Amino acid sequence: MKIGLVGLGKMGYALALNMHEKGHVVVGYNRSYDKVEAIKKEGLSGARSLEELVNQLEKPRIIWMMVPAGDPVEGVILELKSLLDSGDILIDGGNSNYKDTLRRGEELQTLGIHLMDIGTSGGIEGARHGACMMVGGSKKDYQKIEGMLQDVCTEDGLAHVGPGGAGHYVKMIHNGIEYGMMQAIGEGFEILKASPFDVDYGQVAQVWRHGSVIRGWLMDLTHQAFMEDPELSSIKGVVHASGEGLWSVQEALDLSVPVPVISASLFTRYRSQQQDTFSGKVVAGLRNQFGGHATIKDEF
Repeated sequence: MKIGLVGLGKMGYALALNMHEKGHVVVGYNRSYDKVEAIKKEGLSGARSLEELVNQLEKPRIIWMMVPAGDPVEGVILELKSLLDSGDILIDGGNSNYKDTLRRGEELQTLGIHLMDIGTSGGIEGARHGACMMVGGSKKDYQKIEGMLQDVCTEDGLAHVGPGGAGHYVKMIHNGIEYGMMQAIGEGFEILKASPFDVDYGQVAQVWRHGSVIRGWLMDLTHQAFMEDPELSSIKGVVHASGEGLWSVQEALDLSVPVPVISASLFTRYRSQQQDTFSGKVVAGLRNQFGGHATIKDEF
């Protein structure tokens, strides 16, 4: 299969190599051309513009976007609208909000362009050697690309989960679960750090990743992190939120579904980005007022 790939960042670059290795013809495009030059050295084709990329593909064209959610996706679609024809398939493989995907799908459908959404998990390693993919779109469109998707996915790591928007929806919930799981791991090791025992965190992670109830890829990565930095002293405990956790919580609120773990993990990420909080100042002041509890003064 011949496919155009827009976005040669870490995930897109790895996915392009995966497709190429499985015998598919990939034409890559990236806003900064140095990434295109790099992919061409790997034996893949490249394009200097979206128009050049489109012109290198046979109809019906298949173009896969691996660009950040939001304005970058909007910008690429806006430009491609005038370049694609009825029957072409456009895939959004990023973490777009499913509501945006539904809107975009309807807009593109008026032009006869078929939008598919693929939630992709497994990180860079997965994109390169076998990803986990959750696909949204019509069954007919899915069948057209199913063989290619099976080639680049890990065994049993591919599913057509529903119509347009479903792929991004399922990936959104996946990432909400991920937030909670990572937070639980972090909190567990924080208790170990505060304990009276001189625990080797890497050793503990090593044991937990073999045969324990909490074994899995996240524990493998935990072990790897401690092997590289036993006390994680080179890392600051600031955790950013890319959006999917927030969207999961918002969806839960809309559906009246209680999600205390995912919500708490999201709020903890927000707190990690603050040096100090006004709410903390208020609570400290209140404790001082009613109980005479000491406060810590700011040092300027």
